[in-house]
Amino acid sequence: MNPKQQNPDGDTTTREVILSVKDVSVSFGRAQILDHLDLDVYRGEILGFVGASGTGKSVLMRTILGLNQKQNGSISIFGHDIDHASEQEKLAVDMRMGVLFQHGALFSSLTVLENIQVPMREYLDIPPRLMDELARLKIDLVGLKPDTADKFPSELSGGMIKRAALARALSLDPEIVFLDEPTSGLDPIGAAEFDELIANLRDTMGLTVYMVTHDLDSLFAVCDRIAVLGKKRVLVEGTIDDMLAFDDPWVKEYFQGKRARQIVPAGENLRRSERAATTETAPAGLHGQAK
Repeated sequence: MNPKQQNPDGDTTTREVILSVKDVSVSFGRAQILDHLDLDVYRGEILGFVGASGTGKSVLMRTILGLNQKQNGSISIFGHDIDHASEQEKLAVDMRMGVLFQHGALFSSLTVLENIQVPMREYLDIPPRLMDELARLKIDLVGLKPDTADKFPSELSGGMIKRAALARALSLDPEIVFLDEPTSGLDPIGAAEFDELIANLRDTMGLTVYMVTHDLDSLFAVCDRIAVLGKKRVLVEGTIDDMLAFDDPWVKEYFQGKRARQIVPAGENLRRSERAATTETAPAGLHGQAK
């Protein structure tokens, strides 16, 4: 599927949809959480998924991952309708995805190195020595020191736990990573560094990032597109400008409220300066290409 998506500069280009959620509803008992929700995620983008607490952001992510059961609708990943995919196709899809849960979800009895190797042991048949080398490469990739490999989760700071969990999410070199509140619990400097890490990994590895977040700084600093969950479905999706123009009380308060007014100008100026720098330094022939 290659629907046309309008880029911020006004050009219309063809972008590949690698995750498509159509008409999905999820209920727990009599409580309906999602009601006929639609959402597409494009290859190479960082999508910020936001909404009020309790609206079902994590529920949707877990449903996409197959951890929650849906009542109706379809979910297609890399062109495979998961409900109708064979076990071999589902296995192939699983190997192309990585997940970072909100609190890291590291196994407390395993070292960082062993935690990163869990997906490798499940999906790959490779020698232990090669597995060690690959895990150490992931540790370096997320900016952790080499000696972190032999530490247990209880010996790590909050920021180190996030990075170790991200290293595990990247262990199979996925094409899309799902991040559930990746900067929650981090101080502003640590959160900004993590945002920068995500952006760099997207650019160097060609990742697609689906990020559930409450962090306004993250939305303005690294997200290419934002989708807002409300009233059990996606209320609006698009750029920051689309969010600011959307006429909904919660969306207005979130993006234009007291805290947002302190962040928007600085965040928007940063994005503009980055775009200008990219335009000035990009090699000939690359201008106008969608990231």
